[in-house]
Amino acid sequence: MMAVTKAKKSEQVEQLSSDLKNVANLVVATYSKLTVTQDYELRKALRGVGAKYRVVKNSLAERASKGTKVEEVLKHLSGVTSIAYTTGDPVALAKALQKYAKDNPELTFKAGVVEGRAVSIKEIEALATMPSKEEIYSKLLFLINAPAQRLVTAMNAVGRNLVVVVNQGVDRQKFKHDAPAGA
Repeated sequence: MMAVTKAKKSEQVEQLSSDLKNVANLVVATYSKLTVTQDYELRKALRGVGAKYRVVKNSLAERASKGTKVEEVLKHLSGVTSIAYTTGDPVALAKALQKYAKDNPELTFKAGVVEGRAVSIKEIEALATMPSKEEIYSKLLFLINAPAQRLVTAMNAVGRNLVVVVNQGVDRQKFKHDAPAGA
């Protein structure tokens, strides 16, 4: 294997640094033995939720994160390190990683950042059990719409009931003699 040149390392740091500048949600993981297929599946799952995944050299990750919201968790790393990060929904990222880790125990979490705040592994796992933004929005819309639907139903019922009563009155000829004289 050829040594990575200083220019190449510098380029990798620049690229990762520009990625991390906008990131407020990140999970640091480690793995023992992932096959190429397992790695592909993980990347595919994360792409599906709008996240990126990279295996990183610890020193390069630390250098690239300087001045970013994720700088704290990328300091003093050891061992094999990979990072998954997103500018989108942190719940979706946590769910995708948790689901993958459940099927592939080779992947374990080291640390995380959610909305710019360092979180524990327990918090990452708790995040994975929360409903996603889409689920929350749909529940909220249902709750907002429910009273309006009940109001419309009640208003329609009043009209329907009035029509039924008037029709019954007409059928039973209740209105025959009530017309004013000369009408």
